[in-house]
Order: sequence, then structure tokens, then C-alpha cells
Amino acid sequence: MQGKKISVLLIGVILLMAACSSGDKGQAVPKVVPVMADTVMQRAVPVEIRAIGNVQAYSTVTIKSMVAGEISQVHFTEGQEVRRGAPLFTIDPRPLEAALKQAQANLARDQALANNAKVDAKRYEALMAKQAIARQQYDQVRTNATALEALVHVDEAAVDNAKIQLGYCFIHSPLDGRTGNILVKRGNVIKANDTELLTINQIIPISVAFAVPEQSLPEIKKYMARGMLKVEALPPNDTRGAERGVLTFIDNAIDKATGTILLKGTFANKGRRLWPGQFVDVVLRLTTQPDAIIVPSQAVQTSQSGQYVFVIKPDLTVEVRTVLVNRTINNQSIIDKGLKAGDRVVTDGQLQLVPGAKVEIKGSLSTPEKGS
Repeated sequence: MQGKKISVLLIGVILLMAACSSGDKGQAVPKVVPVMADTVMQRAVPVEIRAIGNVQAYSTVTIKSMVAGEISQVHFTEGQEVRRGAPLFTIDPRPLEAALKQAQANLARDQALANNAKVDAKRYEALMAKQAIARQQYDQVRTNATALEALVHVDEAAVDNAKIQLGYCFIHSPLDGRTGNILVKRGNVIKANDTELLTINQIIPISVAFAVPEQSLPEIKKYMARGMLKVEALPPNDTRGAERGVLTFIDNAIDKATGTILLKGTFANKGRRLWPGQFVDVVLRLTTQPDAIIVPSQAVQTSQSGQYVFVIKPDLTVEVRTVLVNRTINNQSIIDKGLKAGDRVVTDGQLQLVPGAKVEIKGSLSTPEKGS
């Protein structure tokens, strides 16, 4: 009788412990976890390389004077856009105009002497034929005529040089571009080929220089061989979208210090949104990847064993799925392995989840106000 009482007492204790254990588990694991979820999409996505670029003038020219003199006129204002051939500066031309006139006078004098020497040479040639003069006398006259003819050529070269020097007094723009600060004002006297007067930057078109890791070079060369690669440049704090251009330059050596290769894109820049010296976000588009598997990057979690996502099954329970992420673009992860189009993945609320947990979908990142 006493043994039966002890058995009954033991069974009661076991049942009480089981009830307490069951109650503790109910408190640790919620029955339903509210989460945000999105559907795995499949679509074509661009294969891109992103970098920070620096805008550079397509061409830069520093203006100097080829002759010495006083700056008598400035034909533009600072910051003005000028066309090729537009007048910029005038150096006082009067000294060089006088030098040109002197050279022309020397030419006229020596031409007259040379013409007279030719006549004398013909006259002495006739006398020589009649043996009326000595041979030595004839040779002297002929040599004098030849020397005067050579002197005329020297004078002609001097006139040409004087014209060139006079032309240097009128400085014109060698390209279409935008003028910078005037470094030497009107009235200053300058030396020949010494003082910088002005810098002109060509900004239409314009270049953007950027560096990418050397590991990207084979892919860039591969796709560039198939055609021109498109480049986008987005100025900071600009909501009008990116400027579009093409890749036009790959440097001939990799920078050993940084392990990068320098590239340049050329942009039409008709709206003048890109400015020399400006830093921009650059996107180099290599190709388009068809049928890529895409999920919001918030869905991808990281553990010691790799990256994973919580996939919601039809019965609204979750399972852990290991994934292989190729790259992330604009908060969208491109998945190479582990998911298929149509899968639903948890994008918020993962901290409360364990495999097999039941969830309630409150919405998605794209439409959080809608439930499922």
C-alpha cells in the first residue's frame, strides 16, 4: 500500500515538471513572429564597376606672349567662353611695325642693287665674248651679281620674320574653351615667352579620370573589344541624373603603389554640369547580365559559416538557406546560388527567427503598408 502511494507521488512530480518545462518553452519561442518580406525577382541587371572620378578639362592651354612689349588691349572678360580664333590680347605693335618697314626698305634697296648687277653682268659677258676685258674683271662682276641676289633672299626672309613677329602682337584663342583668371592686366610690360597671361580650359567635351582595381582590367579589355563602353558620372548633390559618356582611355601601366589602372571617359557636357577639378561618382557599365536572381540586400545575413537568408515556406514557417552573393547594386543583392525566382525571403525581423518558426508577414520594403 505504501509502495503504491510512492509511485503515484512520483508520477505527479514528473507531470508537474513536464508542465513547467512546456510553459518555459512557450515563453522562449513566440508562436508567430511579425516580419517584413519580399519576393525574389529575376531580371536583367547591368554588370558595372563603380569608382570616384575627377573631372578634367578635355584640353588646357596656357597663353604666353611670343614677343616682348606692353599689353595694350584685353579683348575678353574673365570666365568668358571664347571660340577658336577669338582675339585675346594685343601687344603694342608699333615697334614691330617699324621693324617690318625697315626690313621691307632693305629688301627694296638690295633688289635694286641686284637688278643693276645683273645688267652689268650681261654687259660684261658681251665684252668678254669680244675679248675687250680681262677674264678676272668679268668674274668679279658676275660674283657681285650673285652675292646681291643672295642678299635679296636674306632680306626676303627678314621681311617674313618681321611679319611673323608683328603677328605675335595679336594673340588669339587656339581652341574653343572657357577663360580663367587674367594673370597680367592691361598696361603691363611682359617678356617674350616668359609670363603666363591666361589659362583656357576646353570643357565641351570634357574628361573624367578614375581608377579601378587591376583585377578589373581583363574584363574591361574583354568588353571594350566588343564595342564602346558606356560611362556615367553623377555630380554630388545633383538630382538631375547622371551625365553619360564613353570610355576613351586606358593607361599603359598599372600604378604599382595603389594596384589600380587609370581610365578616362569623355562626356559631351552640353549642359556644363561637369566642371574641371570636380569629384563625381562614376559607373562603368561592362555588359548586361540576363535572368539574374535579385533580393533586397537587407535579406542577406552573415554568419561564421557564410551568408544566408530566411526563406518563408507556403505554411508560413521559415527555413535557413545558404546563398552565394555575386555583388550588390543599389541595395539589391545579385544571388548566384541558393534562391530561385518567386521565393519569399525575410527582409526585417530576422533577429527573432529560428529555423521552423512561424511568421506573420506585415509587408515588404517596397510596400510596407500592405500585409500578406
